[in-house]
Amino acid sequence: MTNGITFGVFVPQGWKMELASIDGAEAKWQRAVEVAVRAEELGFDHIWAYDHVHNVPVPAQEAMFECWTTLAALSQRTTRIGLGQMVGCTSYRNPALLAKIASTLDVVSGGRLEWGIGAGWYEQEYRAYGYEFPSARVRIEMLEDCVEIVTRLWTEGEVTHAGTHLSVAGAQCDPKPLGSPHVWIGGGGEKRTLRVVAKHATHSNFGGQPEEWARKSAILDGHCAEVGRDPATITRTMSGEIFLRETEAEVGTESRSFWGEPFETWAPSNFVGTPEQVCEKVQAYVDAGCGGFVPWCADYPDTETLELFATKVIPEFR
Repeated sequence: MTNGITFGVFVPQGWKMELASIDGAEAKWQRAVEVAVRAEELGFDHIWAYDHVHNVPVPAQEAMFECWTTLAALSQRTTRIGLGQMVGCTSYRNPALLAKIASTLDVVSGGRLEWGIGAGWYEQEYRAYGYEFPSARVRIEMLEDCVEIVTRLWTEGEVTHAGTHLSVAGAQCDPKPLGSPHVWIGGGGEKRTLRVVAKHATHSNFGGQPEEWARKSAILDGHCAEVGRDPATITRTMSGEIFLRETEAEVGTESRSFWGEPFETWAPSNFVGTPEQVCEKVQAYVDAGCGGFVPWCADYPDTETLELFATKVIPEFR
């Protein structure tokens, strides 16, 4: 790409109840595969999966395909497109095992891993699955331990590392990733999370309207200065939901927010509208320094938004 801006998209996996209208787990999975394959055909740079085990806004006993096994399977049905997690939850896997899982995915996919990691937040999942749910400060400290352990295991023969909360002793991770996977850290916490980003990440994914997004990006620049990091070496990205139709009449006034947010606030704060309107919204973030987009299609399991975004929005930025 001439300007370096990348475009990914989430695949439907059930987290936002988007597969509930499809009967049967096998048919739900087939739709996830179809969308992933189509995203590659349409020229997206990467596909993404959520690292959750229960649905939102509340657990609903509805299919929610696990993140890493989903991506491993999709790696065998695609050939070019990157494979990422937006974002992995530090607490759900031992960091050494996570390094092994991630490096395996990179190898079996031919070097297509985009490693996403975050501190975690969905307390109901933690409690339900028997994970401790420590304070935000502790979860962020665990995040930093995890990133240090994983990246060392990807580059060193044997690792002993005593972190604040997570440690390994004589751990090995073979095979190594084929290349140097990008490290995407998700979260916009200004005092702690963005400081971890400044020290360790290649990509930083956080949200907010363009002005707020730009403010957080400036705070990240400040953390980079404090730790001696060139801020230009960190790509800033954002997610958000997308819903496109050819005309405003087709867009309508119905909210597609999985949290139940009304259309009046949901549409302006996401990429909702005609292709021309969505291009304007994307441009506002690009002007603020955004280098990548990882959106969620709010009309899944339909693919009209996916198609329109790929054919009438992305080409305007390449």
